[in-house]
Amino acid sequence: MGYVDAFVAPVPRANLARYVALAELAAKVWIEHGALDYREWLADDAPFGDFTSFPRAVQLKEDEVVVIAMITYLDRAHRDAVNAAVMADPRMQRAEGETPPCENRRMVFGGFAPLV
Repeated sequence: MGYVDAFVAPVPRANLARYVALAELAAKVWIEHGALDYREWLADDAPFGDFTSFPRAVQLKEDEVVVIAMITYLDRAHRDAVNAAVMADPRMQRAEGETPPCENRRMVFGGFAPLV
């Protein structure tokens, strides 16, 4: 059944093209290092809920959109090995002074073991 990394991120609409370019590179790098699949989706029907919601989870601002992603692996050990290789890959290193296309501190993320 595998193992999944998932994340939810707020992306400023003005930075969406930069974010897509980074996501396309990330997908390539993760797959090259052994991830089974890498997918990202743009929120199309994710309303701001009264108590909880994807927008609330990332403290979404008016000029932002929610992006979710899932990366799949064989198991937790495979995920840890792939992520270590990805983080060491020079293509994933940000140039000095370059700002990320989204505010990473508001990103929600985690690794998930199979359930059903």
